[in-house]
Amino acid sequence: MVTGFGADDVRMTSTARSTTRHPGPTENIIEAAGLTKTFGTAKQPVRALAGLDLTARAGHVTAVLGPNGAGKSTLVRAIATLLRPDGGRLLVGGVDALRHPEQVRRMIGLAGQHAAVEEAMTGRENVVMVARLFGHSRRSANAAASAVLGQLGLEDAADRLVRGYSGGMRRRLDLGASLVGAPRLLLLDEPTTGLDPRSRIDLWDAIRGLVADGTDVLLTTQYLEEADQLADQITIVDHGRAIATGSPEELKSLAGLDLVEVRVRRVDDLGRASTVLAAIGGEEPRVDHATRKLAVTVADSAALGETVRAFTEQCIDIEDIGLRRPTLDEVFLTLTGNDTADLAAA
Repeated sequence: MVTGFGADDVRMTSTARSTTRHPGPTENIIEAAGLTKTFGTAKQPVRALAGLDLTARAGHVTAVLGPNGAGKSTLVRAIATLLRPDGGRLLVGGVDALRHPEQVRRMIGLAGQHAAVEEAMTGRENVVMVARLFGHSRRSANAAASAVLGQLGLEDAADRLVRGYSGGMRRRLDLGASLVGAPRLLLLDEPTTGLDPRSRIDLWDAIRGLVADGTDVLLTTQYLEEADQLADQITIVDHGRAIATGSPEELKSLAGLDLVEVRVRRVDDLGRASTVLAAIGGEEPRVDHATRKLAVTVADSAALGETVRAFTEQCIDIEDIGLRRPTLDEVFLTLTGNDTADLAAA
């Protein structure tokens, strides 16, 4: 699988949007069917895409998740027209990306995993430079730069040198440069990798703002929490195929039943508590000794009261108990058989 875009600082912005047909509010911004792509040699082929299907609706954030080598970056490269699939069908904004890649490039923006900004220039100069490179006049480049800097909350820092920006500010500036051509679709490859929690939340807010203003977003991410927070639709890919697609709640339902989660007061009670929960759930519960938590899947909500009664009879003190849906981490583990730590290397 190709793990990057050929360079850390790849960025694409759109131009001449008026010449390209854009989807209406009920259409799909991306339609991929049966995409295939093989790298390597005839003796040692690496099949990055193996008949992958994906549909991303206009007006939404679509997240692509998958373990290392699943084909995520290859898919994004194909959508960005940076590589040509060996087979299959790919429409972006209703345009055939294989037959008319130049039209697709006019409607997309692409930001790689690292902020492609020039430290020796101000934030405004960075965005103006990109706008000029893509054909804006000096006046329109300045106007577009002011607009996107304001949109991303960088107007107060616009005339400061980027070397003084925080990591989160640099990522927002990178987004601004990718947006200066007003793309219909923004492709984000792990946009918050390496950011602290506060910067991640700020960038999430910026992405939500872009969607509210009419930009469709497709992102790959190693953070399942990020997909849960941002995405209306999630596609999980594995071995070059899409193995599940749906909203976060729909995917959580695929992982099976709800869970009873219990935190006991004393760590010495974990053994007896595990035995009780195994009888209620019909399987061995997951046990976290560090947090004194246990969790087991159950058939229905009545199991919550059954658990309380059983723990009371066994004189096991409960510090906290609740019934919850599976997390996306549990969905990922169930559907792919991979631990979520594998995402970090994807």
